[in-house]
Amino acid sequence: MNDLLVRGAALAVTMDDARREISNADILIKKGRIVEIGQNLTTPGTVIDATGCVVTPGLVNTHHHLYQTLTRAVPGAQDALLFGWLRTLYPIWAKFGPDEMFASAQAGLAELALSGCSLSADHLYLFPNGARLEDTIHAAAEIGLRFHPTRGAMSIGESMGGLPPDALVEDEAAILEDCIRVVDAFHDPAEGAMCRVGIAPCSPFSVSRDLMREAALLARDKGVMLHTHLAENAEDIAYSEAQFGCRPGQYAEDLGWTGPDVWHAHCVKLDKPEINLFARTRTGVAHCPCSNCRLGSGIAPVRAMRDAGVPVGLGVDGSASNDAGNLVAEARQAMLLQRVANGADAMSAREALEIATRGGADVLGRPDCGRLAPGKCADIAIWDISGIESAGSWDPAALLLAGPMRVRDLLVNGREVVRGGRLVTVDMERIVVRQRELALGLMQG
Repeated sequence: MNDLLVRGAALAVTMDDARREISNADILIKKGRIVEIGQNLTTPGTVIDATGCVVTPGLVNTHHHLYQTLTRAVPGAQDALLFGWLRTLYPIWAKFGPDEMFASAQAGLAELALSGCSLSADHLYLFPNGARLEDTIHAAAEIGLRFHPTRGAMSIGESMGGLPPDALVEDEAAILEDCIRVVDAFHDPAEGAMCRVGIAPCSPFSVSRDLMREAALLARDKGVMLHTHLAENAEDIAYSEAQFGCRPGQYAEDLGWTGPDVWHAHCVKLDKPEINLFARTRTGVAHCPCSNCRLGSGIAPVRAMRDAGVPVGLGVDGSASNDAGNLVAEARQAMLLQRVANGADAMSAREALEIATRGGADVLGRPDCGRLAPGKCADIAIWDISGIESAGSWDPAALLLAGPMRVRDLLVNGREVVRGGRLVTVDMERIVVRQRELALGLMQG
């Protein structure tokens, strides 16, 4: 791997431990790692001219359902609350197979890359018609993003009081066996890893307490992280209280689902004792503001979480509940919602950008990512601020107030994934054509 120099950035917003912002910055990269940040650096290798640009760490997406990229704006689900939305979409997802999983993941990851995302988690919890977790892993490898897929599952179908149709649930012993298989085959625990695997039963309303408990024990035996949905909306809280006799926070704590190796998606309805529990145990949260708005779930108490010390990252969630996978838009929405709920000074553009970079990396257990500093992974987003979006801006670091929604260049592990606003690792036109063909087939089917 050749040395690489990002040269002459108007500003580098490092998100390092000191939160330095460096003007006229050069960043020297060797073997996929940042080795130096300063001025007037040189290299015999490749030079990327960043004149007129702001450089940030690559953004980090902590929650997605990549398979849903094939089911955007589905009639019948456009205006539904969470449970009704799921009941509309489950029969469509039941028609998926390996081709749909791969193509949808490629489209979703390509969209993320163009929004400056270098590291993405994914939560795949249904495996119809021979689909497997590696369908998404292979897609991510082709796109070139750092990837944290999670082997999800559903085991309690409608006939047993759960939400999903029986055809989409799996036997719990088989679920745990496949978790072992994919962790052994694809998880890389090393610093700088391009792929780590997590274990992620879908939600309290689609798996048993026993599976949740066994999944936690397995994950800790294997040294991998745990992920699920929690406290997403009022329906979710009511289900927990009716079925389990407790709120979601107590449910999680009782089953071993708190700690720095756990992160929960949404958490819109966490109350103060639950926030304190998550802060005390360093349990992470994937905040998904656009999806929460789209499904009418509410505004997550991110200000209270951050103030208490809860690790918070951002997630775009699935494209069936967001309809987009733009992490810059997600960060801006997070900032705006906290201001709506708590006042104009509730969250700055810099804090929202920190949540989208360093915050997300920390939630995923990746302190080697999410910041620009010597020794860290060379995951770097370069934003051109010479265009109309930033014209007149007095503060180039305030990208979420006045900045582009599409990255100019994206480096992942020191490799160019986006150059000049275009993906360079895959044929984008081919991905779009295949995606449209598969979506049409699902509609006609």
